[in-house]
Amino acid sequence: MAITESAGVQDLIAKLDAAVREDSAATRAGAVKRILAETIKSGALALEPRFFVPRPDVYARRLLHRDTTRGYTAVVMTWGPGQGTMLHDHAGIWCVEGTIAGEMDVLQYEISERDGGERYRFAPRGRVRALPGASGALIPPFEYHILRNGLDDRVSVTLHVYGGEMDHCHVFAPEADGWHRRLERPLAYDA
Repeated sequence: MAITESAGVQDLIAKLDAAVREDSAATRAGAVKRILAETIKSGALALEPRFFVPRPDVYARRLLHRDTTRGYTAVVMTWGPGQGTMLHDHAGIWCVEGTIAGEMDVLQYEISERDGGERYRFAPRGRVRALPGASGALIPPFEYHILRNGLDDRVSVTLHVYGGEMDHCHVFAPEADGWHRRLERPLAYDA
């Protein structure tokens, strides 16, 4: 089901439909990553103005496309100045994230220790400044990261293609002793 009907969005969806038929999560994510980078860099992706309007309190998640037959969703996220996520995972779902406008800081982490329960320690594994056209893939178990708008004075917009319906994730709340407590967070779409 396409939420918007611009020619650029419809062309993107047709390409994504073909890409998600690949055999493994890694090949699907690789194909989607190439498609997002090419589509965004070409300027062919014309999104409706509503996708560029930030929420004042938290970043916005707006559904662009859901394909229950092929099992993927495309979500546009709008980040106001200073907005970002907590350290989080994708609940075992692969994802490709592409920057449409602005700049995003992506901080990557890996689990370094677990206490056997819901407490984790993380080691930083990299930092990326994602400019328009940049895209990156998250394939479990390499899915722990923080995203934040890299600009203090303007909105940034990203497109996320998930290998399923991302209706929840786990966030990792820092504790005083260097551990992070894992909490489940439900996710919803904004209008």
